[in-house]
Amino acid sequence: MCSREDWHWTYGTAGRDHGRMRLPVFDDVLAARDLLSSRLPATPMWSYPVLDEAAGTPVFVKHENVQPTGAFKVRGGLTLLASMTPEQRRRGLVTYSTGNHAQSIAYACAEYDAPCTVVMPESASEEKIRATRGFGARVLLRGADMAGAQQAAEELAGEFLVVSPGDTPELLAGVGTAYLEIFEARADLDAVVVPVGSGTGAAAACLVAAALAPRCRVIAVQSAASPAAHDSWVAGDTVVRPNRTVVEGLATGRGFDLPQQVLRKHLAEFRLVSDEQIRAAQRVLATHAHTLAEGAGAAALAAVLAAPDDFAGQRVAVVCTGGNAPKFEIADLA
Repeated sequence: MCSREDWHWTYGTAGRDHGRMRLPVFDDVLAARDLLSSRLPATPMWSYPVLDEAAGTPVFVKHENVQPTGAFKVRGGLTLLASMTPEQRRRGLVTYSTGNHAQSIAYACAEYDAPCTVVMPESASEEKIRATRGFGARVLLRGADMAGAQQAAEELAGEFLVVSPGDTPELLAGVGTAYLEIFEARADLDAVVVPVGSGTGAAAACLVAAALAPRCRVIAVQSAASPAAHDSWVAGDTVVRPNRTVVEGLATGRGFDLPQQVLRKHLAEFRLVSDEQIRAAQRVLATHAHTLAEGAGAAALAAVLAAPDDFAGQRVAVVCTGGNAPKFEIADLA
């Protein structure tokens, strides 16, 4: 991971220049597990016979929805705060997010007694705003989308350390611990399917799979209504795209350089699914796996259900990245 001396340079520039940023490696994920061992227990990965029947193949659901913040990103937030010096924590952090990253940083700052400001788009759900404030963060609603929230957060760089949700090595290393748990539980997987917003989860999966399960394909999934990460991977460079998905955890309008560098080296496939297919997968998780998933948490299963022939006869893990479904998503499950 980046040294403590480099931390202010890396994050104070809010991701505008990554020429000096070292890519995380597998050893960083192992170090993150050591940092998290006393704070987060391993999450379960279960299979469900009726879900296997619906998918046409054995499916293993990694339940990151049971984390204390309801999503996998808490792993990264705690890793980041544990890596900081006391002086950096006292200064405080500012970040930007539609919700799950916001709660992750707020939770970690509360654990380490660091001031936290989160800038969220004005369209952020009431549930995620309330949850972020519940962990003690100051929430500012700025901008119509993530781009506007990012700009507002960067304007506070003179007061706080700015944390990019995608271009922060400690966040990527931290979420990689979920994939350590996956491959240690099931070394025989043929594919791991990972939802993508910024791409840190899929990039972390790639790092861990390359070390522990090189024959396992890592497949990324994003909403076709917000395809910036997918199109960045295809183009071989970060691009900006329209951000029209209603799935909050996938609502990013640009590619992030750090995860894209890892994805270009290791990712097997990148698929797009529609918001409608994601909603259908949410219903299947609710009815076939006793699981309330937010839209992003159902995107991996949506990709499997959309192309059953591609996965037939394979052992597939899907990551339920979060369970923080807003009211309109819960109502749609009825």
